[in-house]
Amino acid sequence: MNVETLSRIQFALTASFHFVFPPMTIGLGVFLVVLQTLRVVTRKPLYVELARFWTKVFGLIFAIGVATGIPMEFQFGTNWASYARFVGDIFGSPLAIEGIYAFFMESGFLALLLFGWNRIGPKWHLFSTCMVALGAHFSAIWILVANSWMQTPAGFHLARQVKVTADGTQYPVATDLGTQAFTLTEVALPRDYVVQPADLGQVRAVIDNFTEAILNPSTLDRLFHTILACWITGAFVVIAISAWWLRRRRHVEAAQISLRIALTMALISSVLQMLSGDSTARGVARFQPTKLAAMEGLERTRTEAPLGLVGWVSWRRDSAGQITGLESKTVGVPALLSILVSGDFLHPATAAQTEVKGLLDLPSTQLLRARHPQATEAELNQLRPKYWPNSPILFQTYHLMIALGMVLLGLAVLGCWGLWTGQLWQVDRPVVRYFLAALMLSPFLAHVATQAGWFTAELGRQPWAVFEVLKTSEATSAVVRAPQVLRSIILFTLIYLLLSALFITMLTKMVRQGPQPLVLNESLPERWQPLSHRAGHPGEI
Repeated sequence: MNVETLSRIQFALTASFHFVFPPMTIGLGVFLVVLQTLRVVTRKPLYVELARFWTKVFGLIFAIGVATGIPMEFQFGTNWASYARFVGDIFGSPLAIEGIYAFFMESGFLALLLFGWNRIGPKWHLFSTCMVALGAHFSAIWILVANSWMQTPAGFHLARQVKVTADGTQYPVATDLGTQAFTLTEVALPRDYVVQPADLGQVRAVIDNFTEAILNPSTLDRLFHTILACWITGAFVVIAISAWWLRRRRHVEAAQISLRIALTMALISSVLQMLSGDSTARGVARFQPTKLAAMEGLERTRTEAPLGLVGWVSWRRDSAGQITGLESKTVGVPALLSILVSGDFLHPATAAQTEVKGLLDLPSTQLLRARHPQATEAELNQLRPKYWPNSPILFQTYHLMIALGMVLLGLAVLGCWGLWTGQLWQVDRPVVRYFLAALMLSPFLAHVATQAGWFTAELGRQPWAVFEVLKTSEATSAVVRAPQVLRSIILFTLIYLLLSALFITMLTKMVRQGPQPLVLNESLPERWQPLSHRAGHPGEI
């Protein structure tokens, strides 16, 4: 395999493993805010025990998440140096803001929660928990801003570095001017300029409108969709652990309280996720039609386009093995994709006439001709499949995400119905025990769904690192060699296996131990007294 393929595998490995942990901390952060609020309002010791337990779980997940997230930052400089240089003016700001503000806010207040339990009062605990949850969300916001810009770039222009002599004449950077004096400067390129392979090292993206860059066309849709997925994942982590307690009749009262909060949170988030998914898909149809066509396995542009449910998509190749189209064996709902893309659900007959672009017409001939100005019409048609995402894989990851999302929604609905009727607490009934066992497996389904969604977003952007601006093959580092990347993949795999074993061992120990009752001689946070009490001025906050 070449450097590009190995570098993509390496980044997929590190990002996928890291992405196991942030969704749990973001979702747990919301759960902890609710729990700490109930603790302040009710002042019941059980809420104190639960808050301490789930804060420790949060701290464990946060620590592993930090350790697994660091390698990704370095890969931009090692494996993707051309990309880092090209987008550094834009990509660096969100990452810097995430690190300086969001991460430090989250980690700083988490330290108060973990190590200052009997040193600050319950209201300060609630405030610190809110800051931790807010910091986790801010981290997600700025990471998603950077990633969304790669999907739908905006608020920038391209600039070329040139040599300028004393008389004002401009020369390409590669020009040898001998002993003639010159200065290096950048010249803005036309808005419709298309980056060529020969531009690498000379052309880069320069931000000219920060607001447009961070609020690019896909930012808000992708932000809400991802945050809701994190809430769902965090909620089902709580649900699974609580279901295990309840099924084994351990910490029953704590399990019931946690299940009430988490199942309600899962149901609300799952319903909102359906609305968010619809809006996100319409945004993809508008701004990334190639991705939508690949997700649905749509070969030809058509009205009354069907929405695929299940099936198989494969490449159609010619005698030379070159991709020429798609072979689709799917079961779908006729015209539903056109209706969803239109967003007009009140007039389905009219909405069904909405045209959905197929892969044979994407990307546009205008873009292909700009990239390959010397190619004939027939050659452009032969080149077009090289600009398609991997539809056979993309179709499966996209529909896997949707299927698992519906399963999780069903579990949340059944769980809330069990809460409302009281049947969820009838642990002796076989059907309840089977349902609790299903809830214990639910975090794995949530993680697979979030991973499938991430794969859909990233594979659907290919072959572009920055959509229709910079190709992935042009973004790699020139000095990195394939054996080096392969060795690093093996090393990362071993380290991540060790971290996985450590995480599972520590989490299992925490879950088995469960919330611990407060020791009689231990000062309750609800009766917390500041140091000023020693001076005869008791107080509480």
